[in-house]
Amino acid sequence: MVRLSNTMIGVLNAITFLLSVPILAGGIWLRQRADGTECERYLAAPVIAVGVFLMLVSIAGLVGACCRVTCLLWFYLVAMFLLIVVLLGFTVFAFVVTNKGAGDAVSDRGIREYRLGDYSNWLQKRVESSKNWNKIRGCLADSKVCRSLEDKQDTLSRFLRDDVSPIQSGCCKPPASCGFTFSNSTQWTGTSNSTNPDCATWGNDAATLCYGCQSCKAGVVATVRRDWKRIAILNIIFLVFIIIVYSVGCCAFRNNRRDHHNGYKQGGYA
Repeated sequence: MVRLSNTMIGVLNAITFLLSVPILAGGIWLRQRADGTECERYLAAPVIAVGVFLMLVSIAGLVGACCRVTCLLWFYLVAMFLLIVVLLGFTVFAFVVTNKGAGDAVSDRGIREYRLGDYSNWLQKRVESSKNWNKIRGCLADSKVCRSLEDKQDTLSRFLRDDVSPIQSGCCKPPASCGFTFSNSTQWTGTSNSTNPDCATWGNDAATLCYGCQSCKAGVVATVRRDWKRIAILNIIFLVFIIIVYSVGCCAFRNNRRDHHNGYKQGGYA
């Protein structure tokens, strides 16, 4: 009779294998799209890597548990242990690098502006790198992140009450300190006497806007900070689940070794 721990590992890995198929297929589709954007191509590699990893690990766990192949189950446990270490390390790291930074309200009605210097040095360096920022800027342009603001055709009072994301606040409008005159959400006119270098970087052209501004980089970092905090919290829940699965896998591995040992002893007596 197959032991409960082996059955549980088999079922869990069968589900994981089924989930890995659409993940891998989605990554391949992103890479092969003829009209794929730079952002999609950049995203394809990690998606394919995750799909391949899940598929290999789930096959090892499924075969190892159900067919009593001890070496595959050993490989599965090693991979799970490494996953636990990586997730734990990322969770701690995410909390450390996201413990600083908050936006300043432009008015009491909604829009906030962000300064790059308010965030951790590690996050600042990631967006200050020209190589990284060129890729991020390409993703922002491809996603048309400012188009939704342009389509609203807001008045200034309504615009200031809008729920504007950190990226839209930093990349789609000039900083309030520039003192430009509002035409629409992405069109601001006039001259500025401000010493803020973003005022000179700003352009009304849809391809320019404030994509080269420090405020845009700060908006991206603010979004990363928010998302990483959410991911770190979810990781804690996922870690508890993975540790439980790892413990069940250890029981299945022990069962396999015991069965092999008993079979060897019976074969010896025969």
